[in-house]
Amino acid sequence: MKIDWLTKLAYLLQTVAFCLMVATIQYAIRPERSYELPMVYSLCIGICTWALIDLGRHAFPSARDTGWPAGLAGWWLPLAGMGAGFLLGTALGDRWFGWSSWDVRARPQMVVSIIISAIASVVCTYYFYSRNKALYLEREMSEARRHAAEARLKLLETQLEPHMMFNTLANLRVLIGTDPARAQQMLDHMIAYLRATLGASRTSAHALQAEFDRLQDYLELMAVRMGPRLRYTLDLPPELARMPVPTLLLQPLVENSIQHGLEPRVDGGLITVHARQQGATLLLEVADTGAGFDPVAASNGGFGIGQVRERLAAVYGALAHLTHHTPAEGGSLTRLQLPLPPSRA
Repeated sequence: MKIDWLTKLAYLLQTVAFCLMVATIQYAIRPERSYELPMVYSLCIGICTWALIDLGRHAFPSARDTGWPAGLAGWWLPLAGMGAGFLLGTALGDRWFGWSSWDVRARPQMVVSIIISAIASVVCTYYFYSRNKALYLEREMSEARRHAAEARLKLLETQLEPHMMFNTLANLRVLIGTDPARAQQMLDHMIAYLRATLGASRTSAHALQAEFDRLQDYLELMAVRMGPRLRYTLDLPPELARMPVPTLLLQPLVENSIQHGLEPRVDGGLITVHARQQGATLLLEVADTGAGFDPVAASNGGFGIGQVRERLAAVYGALAHLTHHTPAEGGSLTRLQLPLPPSRA
């Protein structure tokens, strides 16, 4: 595991702050001594102990995942680090002052120093152990949530693809009995559509241009059956063409516009798909001039709207929004608001 030196620097500063606090307590107990004495020894012992334990744990393979060695190493490392840190820190402190703490006359003070160092080392070690364990569990939970979101997204995609195929085959069946020539034309379009989009349907995201190309293929397919009753406009600014979006995002909404809006009307209508940037948000709109959704169907969301809303929640969480309403002039309008990547915001 690569060592995050910025995090280590933060831990070092926390250790220094803790050592100064211990030195302040010692000075408060014996104010007749210079503050320099407890401060130097506390800093030397504390920093040495921290370095031996916190840097030493990276020598154990198990610490690469959990942040702490497993088994006996997890117990021996802090014990050895405390002992070696006390000896090394005391030697550095002695060198600073030019005396020996192991002198017979200093033994009573040495006992007190050992006790204070042991208590402080245990508290500090437990603090860093708990912090690393919390970070490890947080990473594991984040990874689990990511896998769950990916699994949920794949489930939604497997629901969307058969739904589209069922509707297309149902339409094809009607044409076979009423207009075989157009049914043949629709079948040709369907084969070309599936061949062109098979790869895209197996990925979780693609460029917005690919999504619009997929929509055009689908609308051309539907135009074979509906003829002049279906008119459409696709508006994608060039600067947004490479924007990544989830696959099969807009097609269910266009299907809804055809099924609920245009098909109930004798003269059909117009479907408009529009993309634009608004600040740090990508706005995608699917509008039609059809009959509009039934209030009950609109309240339930329908298959398309419900599935798209769930996919947005799986990919973007609370950062994306879907709204649907019937404009005063009629028809329907569905608007998606997606967060832009930081480089485009």
